[in-house]
Amino acid sequence: MAKIGVIGAGAWGTALAQALASDGSSVLLWAREPELVAEINASRTNRTYLPSALIAPTVRATGDLAELVPLDALLVVVPAQFLASVLTGLPDRPRDLVLCAKGIEAGSGRLMADVAAQAAPLARLAVLSGPTFAHEVAAGLPTAVTLACAGGEAQWRRLAPLIARPALRPYYSDDVTGAEVGGAIKNVLAIACGVVEGLNLGQNARAALISRGFAEMSRFGLALGARAETLSGLCGLGDLVLTCSSTSSRNFSLGLALGQGRSMAEALAGKASVAEGAATAPVLAELAARRGIDMPIVTGVCRLLAGEAPARDVVAALLARPLRAEQEGGV
Repeated sequence: MAKIGVIGAGAWGTALAQALASDGSSVLLWAREPELVAEINASRTNRTYLPSALIAPTVRATGDLAELVPLDALLVVVPAQFLASVLTGLPDRPRDLVLCAKGIEAGSGRLMADVAAQAAPLARLAVLSGPTFAHEVAAGLPTAVTLACAGGEAQWRRLAPLIARPALRPYYSDDVTGAEVGGAIKNVLAIACGVVEGLNLGQNARAALISRGFAEMSRFGLALGARAETLSGLCGLGDLVLTCSSTSSRNFSLGLALGQGRSMAEALAGKASVAEGAATAPVLAELAARRGIDMPIVTGVCRLLAGEAPARDVVAALLARPLRAEQEGGV
């Protein structure tokens, strides 16, 4: 009998299921697509989302959320914009829900913990976030993550043994807001770094963008009550550095295509996985404007995604901003 379940069989959900099964544990993996359920159970592959992985025999896929109801711990790995609808379809009961999606809900502006608290009010919430490329986790390469527990150390002591594996090391935090802010904003900033790569602006420019992007992340996070040390840790700066540095990042790849002059439709054509930053950027910019938080890089990404300006004009506007002291913020 599985002790833990994973909701969502995209690249990240499949990788987490594979990691949890690496010690022989039984894992129940929910997928929306019947054909994917059949493929995982019959072939031990997920060719659409994680073609590099051979899935362990102790991972069993299901398309029936009701099968996960008896489990006391579930990792929820569906895209941020679908979290509410999926959790609404899962019968609610006291259990640990570990939220693994990184984003902000469009329309409502809610972080994932707020979405989950309404959709599953009986659940005990935690957030798993950090620098994690799915194919590396599935391959058993060393990975460290933040496990932020709303229930504090008691919940951590319950969850950590279920999640930790020799190659997957969770670090404790009780700063759920910080973990969520870092994971959501780094996706938007990764698009910007992809643009820099697409325009061939060099490594200096990318390093500057990561640094100034982290300043934007910090301003926004602190305004929402996150702690500075959380944002400078694995789920903030750590995730930002990884996602802004490789085409293995869906968001970086989207920015790269836009920087090379392709349209949004062309950049997203044929992509099975979701670039969460594209959905997060406009709602993040709106929330920042409402609070008076200066986030020029995020604003520039929004202009680019909306087709309001080409990539070179967005970069030129950032470079033309008034000069100021570094600690005052801005670019």
